[in-house]
Amino acid sequence: MSQTKIRAVYMRGGTSRCLVFHAPDLPAPGPARDRILLAALGSPDPYGRQLDGLGGGISSLSKACIIGAPTHPDADVDYTFAQVEVAKPVVDYKGNCGNCSSSVGPFAIDERLVKAVEGETLVRIHNTNTKKIIVAHVPVEAGEAAVEGDFELAGVAGRGARIALDFFDPGGAGTGRLLPTGAARETIDGLDASLVDATNPVVFVRAKDLGLAGTETPQAIDADRALSARLEAIRSEAARRMGIPGSAAQPKIAMVAPATAFTALDGVEHRADAVDVVTRVISMGNCHRAVALTVAMCLAVAARIDGTVVRECAGRAAHDIRLGHPSGVLPIDAAVRPRDGAPWAERVTVYRTARRLMEGFVRVP
Repeated sequence: MSQTKIRAVYMRGGTSRCLVFHAPDLPAPGPARDRILLAALGSPDPYGRQLDGLGGGISSLSKACIIGAPTHPDADVDYTFAQVEVAKPVVDYKGNCGNCSSSVGPFAIDERLVKAVEGETLVRIHNTNTKKIIVAHVPVEAGEAAVEGDFELAGVAGRGARIALDFFDPGGAGTGRLLPTGAARETIDGLDASLVDATNPVVFVRAKDLGLAGTETPQAIDADRALSARLEAIRSEAARRMGIPGSAAQPKIAMVAPATAFTALDGVEHRADAVDVVTRVISMGNCHRAVALTVAMCLAVAARIDGTVVRECAGRAAHDIRLGHPSGVLPIDAAVRPRDGAPWAERVTVYRTARRLMEGFVRVP
């Protein structure tokens, strides 16, 4: 054969899509595995389309998940996330994807890696990228992960079965510390910035300091090359201060603004009193069409930490943080409390939907 067949499942998880593999079907971590992931998704593609693979030409549609036997005593499965760059031959493993995390529980149930419990099955997931435990509460019907439901996820058409994801002790996932520099606020390129690491490291800046309202469309942000260059310079300096330089994927950078009315990409108008904070997130050089879920979770934690620019914009909301993003509003529950004189992120809970789209074999030259 001129191409190798590798068993795979194509899934939507939250507002992302990913190829999901069984770990034994792939080579060990290293160049051989990376070559397969790049070819399967169609990278590198200088035209930015990933036409020769299953990627979608943007970071949220160029992802892979690798599921294997658990190496953690509190887990049912191991899960490794891979972010595949579109235009470059690079596979990044430095962080997790919250959206793709929502596909792991249904995959584990449907692939019989975890015994299905009718009604709801708990799947304990060990994310090898961050060394953290995620517990997925997956609705189950007739022995399979349920798909139909009444939960509407902004950025995804229609409704689906709600999956609750509990991320426990999410602080320091990429750097080892919730506040990697020890401070809630830094100055980078003359701007106030908060460097926070919860589920993934993120640098937060005020939208207004960049001359933005925070409600601009992703297309408008991507078209502003001067803005993109400045954001990348801020992100790179933040990476250096956080101790994780050299990655195009980590940290992410997010612009935040106080609650304000905005119109989502589907044309729905959202009132200012329906949100607590508004954000635009840059991932792999592009503005996310919804919001990277790990960034949303990190933002919810940052909103509970005194002194951050996120807390300044969000205020002291006692309820879930209602996050306005290009595709709508996302509620997130975050618990932060003091420990040893510093803030400690106890838990973040988010809600997603997921669906198996295709199963079979991916072919790789």
